Amino acid sequence: MAEVQEVRQLPAEYIEALGKTYASELTKSVGGLKGIDLTKLYGPQFVAGPGALTTQAEQLASGLGAYQPYLTGAEQAQQRAAALASPTAYQAYMSPYQQDVISETLKEFDIQAQKGIPALRAQAIQAGAFGGGREGIAQAEYASTSDRNRAALQAQLLQQGFGQAQQLAAQGFGQQQQLAAGQMGLAQAAPALVGQQIAGLTGLGAQQEARTQAQLEAQRQLAYQQAYQPYQATQALGQGVMGLISGYPAQTQQTITPSPSPLQTALGTASTLAGIYKLVGQGTKAFGF
Repeated sequence: MAEVQEVRQLPAEYIEALGKTYASELTKSVGGLKGIDLTKLYGPQFVAGPGALTTQAEQLASGLGAYQPYLTGAEQAQQRAAALASPTAYQAYMSPYQQDVISETLKEFDIQAQKGIPALRAQAIQAGAFGGGREGIAQAEYASTSDRNRAALQAQLLQQGFGQAQQLAAQGFGQQQQLAAGQMGLAQAAPALVGQQIAGLTGLGAQQEARTQAQLEAQRQLAYQQAYQPYQATQALGQGVMGLISGYPAQTQQTITPSPSPLQTALGTASTLAGIYKLVGQGTKAFGF
């Protein structure tokens, strides 16, 4: 009878060959992963920095302080306006030629007043009162009237100059107030306009950086896939091999040793006895028998 000495469950030969191929490729791919330089897959080179628009927006940030000169100008205009509100503010607007005008006007008035004296004398002569009290009274009244008119003219000229100076001072006050208001408006508008420009550039810069970041991420993903592609391909191969192994029945391999025939048994026995006799003979010689 034959005796079964060994039994093995083996996959189909082509599946076994695929398994060996998978084991070899897996060893290679894992070894390749150990040698990957991670700095080529991760790092600041894949982070989008500030673009040109963002940089321009950052440079404009200093313009947010552009209000300061206008604020200073408004303060100075308010101070000048306050000075023009004082009671003596008109003095700065008095004409430097006013006194000359007054002096020349009064001088002409005096000349014309003197021209009236001879007429009084002529009237006194005609009335027979020349050199008398009536003439003296008439001249005194004339002189008094002339002085009053002269004083009134002088006062009128001074009042006219004062009124003009007051009007100019009030006009200057209004102008300074308007200037201060305008400066304040510019102080508010300047940073607001710069802020709007910065906001616009920042928004556009963010869009620009987002596009750049997407491009960098795509490059990183490509580098990652290139680095891990051998391993991923090996994994796909392994999944296929495992699917084949689970889908196909295993083959049974047996190693059978047949039983010896009677002749083979007799020859084996004789050979064994001959060997024993030879050993015994060698032992007898050794002891001198």
